[in-house]
Amino acid sequence: VNMKHHKINYLEMPAEDILATKAFFTKVFGWKFIDFGPEYTAFEAEGIDGGFVASTNSMSTESGSALVVLYSDDLEASLSAVELAGGEISTQIFSFPGGRRFHFIEPSGNEFAVWSE
Repeated sequence: VNMKHHKINYLEMPAEDILATKAFFTKVFGWKFIDFGPEYTAFEAEGIDGGFVASTNSMSTESGSALVVLYSDDLEASLSAVELAGGEISTQIFSFPGGRRFHFIEPSGNEFAVWSE
């Protein structure tokens, strides 16, 4: 049985400023990117493989987008790193059953969250 069959395999997201988005995720989370021309960049082994495609659209829960949630061993340090790299904290740290999280907006306007147990 193929363990990949019908599983989420790839996540493609919009980015108005691919260079700024790449720089942000590299600085804050240590991601590495592979460019496929000026309008697409991909990442691998970050929990799921995916990429950013040049687009004037952006993801937000307010507009009905799925929320991409990253995990952190140190939520406060992650929040500081996001702020230092120019990310906007859109929802401060809050508790929920099972953990705590915050939401942020990266340079291309996409909303993400970071959680910890």
